[in-house]
Amino acid sequence: MDAHSRGFEGWTVNLRKHELIGLRVEVIGASDPSQAHLEGRVVDETRNMLIVDVRGEEKRIPKHGSRFRFAVPGGFEIDGDEIRYRPEDRVKKAR
Repeated sequence: MDAHSRGFEGWTVNLRKHELIGLRVEVIGASDPSQAHLEGRVVDETRNMLIVDVRGEEKRIPKHGSRFRFAVPGGFEIDGDEIRYRPEDRVKKAR
């Protein structure tokens, strides 16, 4: 059963305009190999970075060159370049 047949087809679009702070995330690809496969909770966001709490330590993950899997129904993946805006602009842009 794919995401479309479960009724989650809109989540990818909505994720682009969703508040990311508080979501669980896994870095599934990164230009810095030491950041690949980090998992934690997003604690802050800037235009170019996600700040992720990884076991009590804050890691700054650049959006550019990274791919993320967010813990939403279906576990959707998104390229960092698709969310590379200031949070307040990203929410407005996706309308």
